[in-house]
Amino acid sequence: MRLPQMPVPELPHRQHELQFYEGFTQTVYTTDEEKQFPDGRLIVSSTDTKGIITHANDAFVIMSGWEREELMGSLHSILRHPDMPKAAFKDLWDTVSTGTKWHGYVKNLRKNGGFYWVYATVVPNIRDGEIQGYTSVRRKPSRSKVAELGALYEQMLAAERSAS
Repeated sequence: MRLPQMPVPELPHRQHELQFYEGFTQTVYTTDEEKQFPDGRLIVSSTDTKGIITHANDAFVIMSGWEREELMGSLHSILRHPDMPKAAFKDLWDTVSTGTKWHGYVKNLRKNGGFYWVYATVVPNIRDGEIQGYTSVRRKPSRSKVAELGALYEQMLAAERSAS
């Protein structure tokens, strides 16, 4: 299990220390550069039960900015943007770990520090009654939902910060 080191962007950027559920901290850099989700495309990836990437389609490679070789074997949290509240990912994992499908809007971090929004569906891959891993299919989100949830996520982050 690994999380490749993120390069420092050339654009003006902010530095963040992210705490991951897996028990480690990672320095990430963010910019205000948004990559628009292309029309008619789907991002598809699969992970094992620990969140380690086992499949990444071409759209995932392009949108994330990482090389396929960098993604494979890395934790899916490589995409975790610091603007996403921890509660959103807790809800995702609490849902899929029971074998239930999860839907939600996610702001993902690109390798260059930019970001892209997705509407994600995460489905547990179940064989013989056991979860073997997860498949995530991401679509282009509506801009109105992105604006609505961006504001909600800011409020949730503020509440998380004040609680800690």
